Amino acid sequence: MDDLDRKIINLLQEGFPLTEEPYADVAKQLGIDESGLLSRLKSLLDEKILSRFGPMYDAAKLGGDFSLVAIKVPKDRFDEVAGIVNSYEEVAHNYHRDHDFNMWYVLATESPEKIHEVNADIEKRIGLKVFNMPKLDEYYIGLKLTA
Repeated sequence: MDDLDRKIINLLQEGFPLTEEPYADVAKQLGIDESGLLSRLKSLLDEKILSRFGPMYDAAKLGGDFSLVAIKVPKDRFDEVAGIVNSYEEVAHNYHRDHDFNMWYVLATESPEKIHEVNADIEKRIGLKVFNMPKLDEYYIGLKLTA
């Protein structure tokens, strides 16, 4: 990652323009052309420097819901269970943790009821108890990770 990659990452964390040509507008701010910006973004994603680039939607404001879920997964079944959990389109993120509760995932669903349906189906398929921890309060911290 070079200085330009860092500038791209830092700038895009501040927001993305809602214009007719957003990539061209961002590129202009960086002093490069649009194709150069797109090429850099593709490379950052391909090299796994960025895990994703896209919008963040608030499921609750759209009538849906979010929930954090934890599972105690035997080490020898971790990959199997992760594959099952990750097969659900509602699973937004899945994390491995060094803890008894070693798998944590986030569900984003189109309705609050769907959280329970998805977790019940996952629990049935994996044969392990899932622990649903719905959001009680939300705090905006304005996280920006300077590259």
